[in-house]
Amino acid sequence: MEEALLFPGGAAVTVAPKWQMFVEELKKLSYIAAPMVVVTVSQTLLRFASMMMVGHLGELALSGAAIATSLANVTGHSLLFGMASALETLCGQAFGAEQYQKLGIYTYASIICHLVVCVPISILWIFMDKLLIFMGQDPSISSEAGQYAIWLIPALFPYAILQSLIRYLQTQSLILPMLWSSVTSLIFHVPLCWTLVFKLKLGIAGAAFSIGLSYWFNVILLLLYIKYSSTCKKTDLAPFSKDILPSMREFFRLSVPSATMVCLEWWTCEIVVLLSGLLPKPELETSVLSVCLSVSSLHYFIPYSIGAAASTRVSNELGAGCADSARASVWAANVLSITEAIIACSIIFCCRHFLGYAFSTEKEVVDYFGEMTPFVCLLLVMDSIQAVGSGWQHIGAYINLGAYYLVGLPVAMVFGFVLHLRGKGLWLGLNMGSIVQSILLTLLACTTNWRKQVSIILHTFF
Repeated sequence: MEEALLFPGGAAVTVAPKWQMFVEELKKLSYIAAPMVVVTVSQTLLRFASMMMVGHLGELALSGAAIATSLANVTGHSLLFGMASALETLCGQAFGAEQYQKLGIYTYASIICHLVVCVPISILWIFMDKLLIFMGQDPSISSEAGQYAIWLIPALFPYAILQSLIRYLQTQSLILPMLWSSVTSLIFHVPLCWTLVFKLKLGIAGAAFSIGLSYWFNVILLLLYIKYSSTCKKTDLAPFSKDILPSMREFFRLSVPSATMVCLEWWTCEIVVLLSGLLPKPELETSVLSVCLSVSSLHYFIPYSIGAAASTRVSNELGAGCADSARASVWAANVLSITEAIIACSIIFCCRHFLGYAFSTEKEVVDYFGEMTPFVCLLLVMDSIQAVGSGWQHIGAYINLGAYYLVGLPVAMVFGFVLHLRGKGLWLGLNMGSIVQSILLTLLACTTNWRKQVSIILHTFF
């Protein structure tokens, strides 16, 4: 049966039956999530393409670029990526509340805040070689990594702008422009990187610098679309105004816990790989855990895209005052992501005996990865359960802190070193942290008062 709800102003809104609402949200989520997978994977493949070309320059160059990329992800990309997640809530709610001018103000605030944060990150990257030597890394590898990091600095600033523009378009469900710009930038990047590395003989510096040029190319494409497309007329990036300063404070207040939530999870995976180097046969353990992390990281883009779509739908519906639709979006996201996880895990499990050959020709590595596959599949399922986007950045940061650093890492060290389960023990600890995180987020979704959330949003915008 349909029911009518009365909202501020006396407008009566007819609400569809729950099952019909759920199916409708499932369609809307799929429309946003599917292209977002292509967008995120394309941007990641852009960095992978440079790494592959560096691999042809020799083992030393590859080792330096790999370490620099890993440290750059931890100290820079994860931070900027997490901060930009705040726009999913702010712009999404503003769009749902039809406060279209706020989208441009929030986006400007995000870009300015990101660029400010890029300055200390750049300084850190300039001294990356000294930092690596201080951490006990080989001086020659540290030198290569330092050179790569310095030439990667020009990519930091367009990456920061790009993350803000992506959220600006995503919250309006304008996904196809991002898809085409990301794919076009990847196509642009491959010959550009090859030319700089091999034809102009810039080597490792050319590989890093090409990433920055490709990011700027992507940013320009999106800005041209926003400027000249009729679909962005209502939410066009308005000129700078006095409202940007208070919006920056509002953005920082939400972006700090957003970045914390993302970084706490990303850093845990890196810590687990570093801990594997302290185990007996460290080369084998580190290689296998790196392969496991590569598989889970590549799959992560799928539940992340579903979560980003859910965040957009939930914030839009809360901004529009539709509590039931927001709740339906959360459960539709869970159903969609768990279904995908079952399919992905089935494929990976069936291919476990030869999937490792995609990363290594060593039979010992391939066989060990086959033994680790069930634990990897468990992590993929837990990642999928976490695809709940409703703007709980503050609570999510506390949940990740408790799940990974009070449960996950201690359990990993006990299983790995005390119980001598080695790499399996470390990965089991990561699984335990992910299980605790998923349980807490699911409980949060079940106990949320969605009508109260609507009242808060309406009070904010009206």
